Amino acid sequence: QVQLVESGGGLVQAGGSLRLSCAASGSIFMIDDMGWYRQASGKQRELVAVITVGGSTNYADSVKDRFTISRDNTKNTVYLQMNSLKPEDTAVYTCNAVITSHWTRPRNTYWGQGTQVTVSS
Repeated sequence: QVQLVESGGGLVQAGGSLRLSCAASGSIFMIDDMGWYRQASGKQRELVAVITVGGSTNYADSVKDRFTISRDNTKNTVYLQMNSLKPEDTAVYTCNAVITSHWTRPRNTYWGQGTQVTVSS
């Protein structure tokens, strides 16, 4: 049973910073890509950033140069450092990961429950 649990969300003023964490636990053989999505009220969920097991990253244009995704493979954890936050960044942020739970089983994509980030103006 694989679980992803986010933490670090909260309320911050525009221009401030937050650091989100997402820890994977349970039956884990291998974690491949990990990423962060967000969904603002009334809007579709969008990809914010992804990071491969080797450390390659990609970002949505709206967060480039402000957000940094990283991972600690020894802790099965992915982070999202969010700087220069804007009210438009307000959303529920959800992590996901492509995980092989056992060598005999295929890869699957898992999702956390999400953490609220609210940026006030």
